[in-house]
Formats: sequence, structure tokens, C-alpha cells
Amino acid sequence: MPEIQLGSHTIRSHGVTVARFHMHDWLILLLLIVIEIVLNVIEPFHRFVGEDMLTDLRYPLQDNTIPFWAVPLIAIVLPFLVISVYYFIRKDVYDLHHAILGLLFSVLITAVITDAIKDAVGRPRPDFFWRCFPDGRGFFHNITRDVMCTGDKDVIKEGHKSFPSGHTSWSFAGLGFLALYLSGKIRVFDRRGHVAKLCIVFLPLLVAALVGVSRVDDYWHHWQDVFGGAIIGLTVTLFCYLQFFPPPYDPDGWGPHAYFQMLAESRNDVQNSRGMNHLSVRQSELENVYVDQQETSMEISRNNTRDTTRMLESR
Repeated sequence: MPEIQLGSHTIRSHGVTVARFHMHDWLILLLLIVIEIVLNVIEPFHRFVGEDMLTDLRYPLQDNTIPFWAVPLIAIVLPFLVISVYYFIRKDVYDLHHAILGLLFSVLITAVITDAIKDAVGRPRPDFFWRCFPDGRGFFHNITRDVMCTGDKDVIKEGHKSFPSGHTSWSFAGLGFLALYLSGKIRVFDRRGHVAKLCIVFLPLLVAALVGVSRVDDYWHHWQDVFGGAIIGLTVTLFCYLQFFPPPYDPDGWGPHAYFQMLAESRNDVQNSRGMNHLSVRQSELENVYVDQQETSMEISRNNTRDTTRMLESR
């Protein structure tokens, strides 16, 4: 396993360089945010809801156990805090940047897919009757017997967004990424049989599952909505995680791909510099040999000249 170089690549030293290299990825994130806003503004498909179909849609309309504003805290802020703690321990800007980027992509791609399906399907929520008829008196079309809602338009609009569950998909995307991140950092699959590590990895997934269960308990979703949201969130986060990190069971699963690429490049630079130094030394040696040969030949020539001169003088 490559050595861990602590504190060599921090936010201050390499943060701007890494962010610029992934500038297009950050721009795509902004585009995903715009798409998500549009998907929440447009009107969803209003599925036909006949009079005889309201039997399973008469659950009471009540508040959310987990409000909408709490979902980003669970799916984004909580994993971000864990990732930040690891950065302060190891001082690796590659791990920090890629973990945050992977987390945001996991949540935002999941959000876009979830809301796009919500708008396209238009499945009524379990409490749809009371959203449609807040006074409890139903009105239906004379011929088709389709509902003719008398409630608030925004409440009715939200009532057509049952499948899949956004709370659940967001939670499984963010906390699923956290589970994968932790499994790599603590080396869950090191084949040493420390089952206690699995408890740490399963804890974020348990929280995500409880968020999904709360949606059924609050009568905002059917169980199929929650199941579908969990599948979407886990699938997207798995793809996004593997873009930046090796699989958790890999021997190098503790670090991002970029760290090992940087390590390989630095080693190549060291080897190349050593090779250049070796060549320069060899060239210097050859030059010294060449100079020595020249000096020797000149000395021999001088001696020969002196000998010849003496011979002439003797004559």
C-alpha cells in the first residue's frame, strides 16, 4: 500500500488547483440545481382518480415528522461534517474535494431523477382525499366520475407527487454515500473479522431507513414510494462514489483515485530527476576523461618535442 503523506496537499496549497481542474463538474452541479428548481415549479401530471379509487386515499392529512428543511441537513450537512473531520485528521485536499463533490452529485442527481418521475407519474398520496376535499364532501365529474377538487391548489399539487419518496431518496443518497465513505476509511473489508465496523457503516443506512418509514407513518407515501426512493438513492450514490473512490473492498479503498494518481506522478518525477542526475554525472565523468586524455596527449607531445630538440642540439 502506498505511504500516506500527511499534510502535503492541503486546501491552502492545492485547493484552488483541484477546484479549477473540476470547474466543469461544479458548473454541472449548478445546472442540476436549476433543473431541480424547475421540476418543483411545474405542475405534475394529474392522474385520473375515480370515486371508487378513493378508498385507499382517505388517510388523514397531518404534518411531517421530518420536515422538508431537515432533509438537506440529514442528507448533506451530516455527511459533510464527517468528511470535514477526516480532512482535519489527514489534511488531504483530494479526499475532501472529491468526497464533497461526490456527495453533492449523489444528492442532486437523485433529486432530479426523483422529481422528474414524480411529475411524470402523478401518483396521488395516501391523504389525497383530504387534500382534494378539505371539508370532507366529494365532488365528481358527472360522466367520468373523476375528482373535482375544491381544496388549495398548492396542497392538491403536492398531493400528486407520491411516487417516489423524495425524503427517502435524498436520505439514502447522502447517507448511503456516507456509509460507503466510512467503509473505505475504516477498512471494513480487510478480512480481519471485525464485525463491529459494520455497525458503524450500517448506522447511516438505518437513519435513512427510519426517514423512509416516517413517510409511511405520516401517510404521505405508500410503501412502494419509499422502496422506490431507496433504490434510486442507493443506485445513484454507488455510481457517484465509484467515480471518485475505489470500491470499499479494494486494498486502496481508503483514498480517492486522485491521491494515488498524484502519488504515482510524484514518484515518476523523482525517478526522472534521479535519471537526469545520473546522466549528468555520467556526462561529467566522460568530460573529465576526455580532458584527461587531451592533457595526457599534450604532455606526451611536449616530451617528444623536447627529446627531438635535445637530439638536434647534440648534433
